[in-house]
Amino acid sequence: MRIRTLTGSLATVLVMSFPLLSGGPAGAAPSGVPEQSLAARVLTYDASGSAEFRSAVDRGAAVWNESVDAVELRPAASGQRADIRVLADNGWPRALPAGLGGGTVYIGRQAVTQGYDTIRISAHELGHILGLPDRKPGPCSSLMSGSSAGTACTNRYPNAAERAEVERNFAGARSGTGGAERTGSAGQAGPVPRAVPVMD
Repeated sequence: MRIRTLTGSLATVLVMSFPLLSGGPAGAAPSGVPEQSLAARVLTYDASGSAEFRSAVDRGAAVWNESVDAVELRPAASGQRADIRVLADNGWPRALPAGLGGGTVYIGRQAVTQGYDTIRISAHELGHILGLPDRKPGPCSSLMSGSSAGTACTNRYPNAAERAEVERNFAGARSGTGGAERTGSAGQAGPVPRAVPVMD
């Protein structure tokens, strides 16, 4: 019995000491082994009510998927309740966020008629759902400058600051702390849902 205990203890000491004897740190993963990648929070959208703007909505979602890692926008499956509903109407484009990562977007024909780029409108309004405010007046390089950049502006991509803000907004979903689930309701930290439409 005592011999078995000593043998087991000796084996443990040797296993723990081997990395130190071979020059490597004890308990560290070998260099060159990639860290486990963190999954993005998936938000679904329903663009079935976006009429002639369906392809612009899909492209606006793709812009965000190409720009950030912490969140991914996907079309909702048939019968699935979407996080984001996208509709077309004759008014001005706007977003009605219902907490971070959810709400309704309107692709308004009024701005399209005036000459604004439909994909920029889509990406901009989805930016509100991802927690970004308007940044008006602003340069064309800022997606969230919206209509203040003028009809000649066709930049559809968020700038570095806008990308970083979305990454921060959804960082909890990637770290497992649930930060992206925050809705701003009483007793919770996070962005407070807007009670009025975000008009652009």
